[in-house]
Amino acid sequence: MIHTIRVTSGQEKIIAEILIKKARAEKLDVYSIIHAENVKGYLFVEAVDENTIVKLIQKVKHIKGFLKKSIGVEEIANLVKADQQPSMIIEPGDTIEMSSGPFKGERAKVIKIDEAKDEITVELIEVAVPIPVTVKTKMVKLFQKAGQNSED
Repeated sequence: MIHTIRVTSGQEKIIAEILIKKARAEKLDVYSIIHAENVKGYLFVEAVDENTIVKLIQKVKHIKGFLKKSIGVEEIANLVKADQQPSMIIEPGDTIEMSSGPFKGERAKVIKIDEAKDEITVELIEVAVPIPVTVKTKMVKLFQKAGQNSED
């Protein structure tokens, strides 16, 4: 059965990690904890019964409660399903351009990609001393794929 837990908006990911640790430590029968990016203020927990949910959320900050009615897999499938494919695929060696932040307009070479954190580590090209900078993938746009010749 999948239960819906109400949480403080913006704290979903942190609370999900806390609940995972608590479920493992207390050996609770929790099968999965889902944080849907497009659903703010809610987590979905698959557990044996309602009592397990009560034990899980007890004394955890930022949890406002849970909905008594459980939901089916079909209902949650639409929320979890990806809306679209990623618009760009960035790989190490590619050249990107910063679209926001303190380095807006600067070009950089991709060194490392951390998909779990949605971050990339880049080295700015037009600076005296190349320093690795880690930024969110939303802050960059692909300028040139690795191996393509520049038309400058």
